[in-house]
Amino acid sequence: MKKASYRPPLRQTGSQDRFTAGRRFSGSRLGRAISGLCVGLLAFAALSILAVSVLSFVPVFITPLVAIRAVEAGFNGHQIHFSKVWVPIEDMSPSLLRAAIASEDFRFTEHNGFDFDAIERAMRSNEQVERKGRGRIRGASTISQQTAKNVFLFPSRTWVRKGLEAWMTILIETIWTKRRILEVYLNVVEIGDGVYGVEAASRTYFHKSAKNLNASEAALIVAVLPSPRKLRVDRPSSYLRYRQSAILRRLSYVDLPD
Repeated sequence: MKKASYRPPLRQTGSQDRFTAGRRFSGSRLGRAISGLCVGLLAFAALSILAVSVLSFVPVFITPLVAIRAVEAGFNGHQIHFSKVWVPIEDMSPSLLRAAIASEDFRFTEHNGFDFDAIERAMRSNEQVERKGRGRIRGASTISQQTAKNVFLFPSRTWVRKGLEAWMTILIETIWTKRRILEVYLNVVEIGDGVYGVEAASRTYFHKSAKNLNASEAALIVAVLPSPRKLRVDRPSSYLRYRQSAILRRLSYVDLPD
């Protein structure tokens, strides 16, 4: 009698194999997606660090906001124009530097980019405004945050933009000095229709260099910053004069960065 030879059982194919193969395929796709995301984040981090490092000593001649305003003007059929002149911080009036800090970020020299006390106060104030249905929404952005937004980002109110703003704020606070942050901020900030930076504003509205501005002129220029397209240096409203007076009263209490 012939001895029966052993034959391994045939592999079963069917829904179980298809499920296993599909799971492996899905897992590999997820792994590739995670790897691609990590590579993208690392590339973004490296490029942002490089950009901030370069701009720690190179003048900022153009910003996303300037480009946006130019495109808006073109689409609306208006003449595209802007006035912007870069000047080092040494060529700005000390009164102008103090006015900017007094108006926009009184604790500029003390915090590391974020004023959490101001954020808490703003949140409480805005809650009351929402509850009452009237009043002015209050912001708490520091000069560092505004500089990060103006130089590197496009204006928007999304959480993604806020996250990017926080990241860029951390970078400039780490790589730049406070003095450099203030210098860049005052050179790129929008101060009127087509007017960017304090030197262009000083020449446009007072026909002099920013180095020669007196305290009153400096405070008036800075007073428009919350709404530079509504408030006008050349046609100051009563509200703008009120802001100017408030800034002037605070000048003597401001410490300038080293």
